[in-house]
Amino acid sequence: MHEPRDTTRTTKRVDVERARASGRIGGAATAVAKVLHEHFLKEEEFALPPLGLLPTLARDQLDEDAKSVLSMTDRLKSELSEMLEEHKVVVAVLKNLIAAAEAEKKPEHARFAEKLILHAQTEEEVLYPAAILVGEYLKLKFKN
Repeated sequence: MHEPRDTTRTTKRVDVERARASGRIGGAATAVAKVLHEHFLKEEEFALPPLGLLPTLARDQLDEDAKSVLSMTDRLKSELSEMLEEHKVVVAVLKNLIAAAEAEKKPEHARFAEKLILHAQTEEEVLYPAAILVGEYLKLKFKN
């Protein structure tokens, strides 16, 4: 099982953007990186790995090893409200980055922050619910 590639790319991109930035943008980017670090660790630990089972589930090729994600999906379900609260903090610091980028006339940094805000929204509306549903499906499938 593997984590979807997009998440590791996003983490690396935050580091690259922070390294390229200076001044007010650099300070805002550092704040973004600080807030995202712990959140990304949680996502990599338990929120996103269950999504790696989706192709297997779609082909109905499950084996007993799939049960290993149940602890992850149960944890995501129990910590979902905390994860969503963290997103509010993330979006707030990203809006600061957008303001700094606009003030310094660096639209590429503003676009990057806007993409991260959309990424957070996608996690909230699609990825987290899908990961939880993977667990619920597995519970039903292995009930016998």
